[in-house]
This record gives sequence, structure tokens and C-alpha cells, in this order.
Amino acid sequence: MDLPLDKKLTIGFSATMATPQAARDVSALADRLGYESLWTGDHIAFAVPMLDPLLQLAQVAAVNSRLLLGTGVYLMPLRHATTVAKQVATFDHLSEGRFIFGVGVGGEFPNEYSACGVPVKERGARLTEGIRTIRKLWTGETVSNEESKFYPFKDVQMLPRPVTPGGPPIWTGGRSKAALDRCGRLADGWISYVVTPEMYRDGLEKIAVAAKESKRNIKKFGSSHLVFMRIDDTYERALDLAAAHLTKRYAMDFRPAAQKYAVLGTPSDCARRIADFHAAGVRHFVLDCTGPLEERDAQLERFAKEVRPLLGQLAAA
Repeated sequence: MDLPLDKKLTIGFSATMATPQAARDVSALADRLGYESLWTGDHIAFAVPMLDPLLQLAQVAAVNSRLLLGTGVYLMPLRHATTVAKQVATFDHLSEGRFIFGVGVGGEFPNEYSACGVPVKERGARLTEGIRTIRKLWTGETVSNEESKFYPFKDVQMLPRPVTPGGPPIWTGGRSKAALDRCGRLADGWISYVVTPEMYRDGLEKIAVAAKESKRNIKKFGSSHLVFMRIDDTYERALDLAAAHLTKRYAMDFRPAAQKYAVLGTPSDCARRIADFHAAGVRHFVLDCTGPLEERDAQLERFAKEVRPLLGQLAAA
């Protein structure tokens, strides 16, 4: 089967908002530069400080009625699915239905699983069960989940239901076979990262196979990519700054990965790479600006004014 991808090109970015004023500032920046969405990442314990994603996005929802908001991605297996269902249904109300629930398993920092009392080897199975569980609860009906290994319950009715019928769309992350199979069987979209355009195209094909085998009738499928980006006067300088930033963030030598996966270089370099991903099937880009944090706003401005105009034909496609 062919996945029914969006026709429109949309572009958002990932940000951290540590104060109400920061939420207002980021919201105003997105509106001024014409970005369509805003995303936050998630970790309980990480190499660098991270705030809770839903609480950050709630601040934005309070001051902005236009932006699509998303988690990229929420490590759902670290939490109990029933409480996640309540939190996300609540946030769907607060955002007036402008929320994409991006979820994944993480695992690159096993100690955060230990801190939450969750075996890291169970993370995939817990995510699969968790997605099924929250969708049951989002119906607003009295439901049971007695067959679940991790989240069993009987005769529970969770109200109110989300604003979005059936709950907000769930986009799953990951690039392993298990993650792509899960996406095809259960998800409303795929949000990838650290993949090449060729890997993205191959991933969509595997997702389509899993969806067909599950006999799903998918009316709309979100194809998203969270991309590390650095615009500079030369490719070499962009690579140096991106590699230094990502090496610190992930506590590992990230230079080879930055060379392989990131969007780097001059505006025309970046536009060509974005076009390659679009040709592979990406319709929603989430920009993760690399380099010094204080340069994030300038990077977003450069993308909006120097890169996006070069993508005009993609936006019209």
C-alpha cells in the first residue's frame, strides 16, 4: 500500500522554554518568522538539563492559538500509560486540539529507566501496550485492559475525552525494524531522526508493509523528520559548530554522525538537503538548531529568510 502522506510542506522547530517569558518569546519568534509548529524533547535524566515537555508546551498553548505543538519524542515507557492518557487528554483540551503526541522508547541512557523502575529491555513492549491502552481510555467509554501485561485494569472510564476525536495523533519515533513495524501497525505518523534521505524512504516502505499486513485503513499519515541543522558561511564551519554542540549534548563524539545525518552549510547547501528529504517522503520538518544556544534565534531567522524561499516549489507541490 502507499501511505497517504500530506501534500503540504510544514516546518517547525524544537525549543526549550524555561520561563513564561521564554514561552512568550519563542511563540512570538515562531509567529514573526512563519513557522507552523513548535516541539520539545524529553528525558528524565540526560547529559544536559531538560525540562518536562508537556509543561513547557502548556505555557505556549496559553499564549499562542495558532501553532501546532508536538513532543519529539516523549519517552512514554518511562511512565504509566493510564496517567499519560490523562495528561495528554488534558493537554489536548488546553491546546484546543493542536497537539501531535510524538512518542518513542529512548534507551541510549539506560540509567533513566533504572531511575523510573522500568527495565530498559521492556521499553518497546511497554510502548506498544501503552499506545493501545491510552487509545482505549481516550474513547471515554468504560473499558477494561485485563489482557495487558504492564497496564492491566478493569472497568475504568476516563473523562473528559480529548477534544480531538479519538485523541491527538500519535507519531512514533525509531528506525529499528521493531520501531518501524510498530509505527505501521499502530501509529498515525513517523517522526524520525539520525537518518539519511535514503534511510527515510526505506523506512516509509517498511512502515507501509507493516500497515498493509495489519489490514489498516489509514486515511492520513504524518511523515516527519527531526533534523539537526546549522547554517553558516561554509560547510566546514557549520560542521565544526554542530559537532561540538552535539558531542556535548549526547556525551559522545558526534562528528561522524553530524556529517552523515545533519543539514549543514550555506543556505543553498541546506535547501538541497531538505529537498532530498522531501523527495524521500518527509512532509513535516522539525529543525533542531545546533551550535551555541544564544545563536538559535539567528539560525531560525536565517532559515526563514534564506533557506525557506529556496524551497518554494516544494511548498507548492
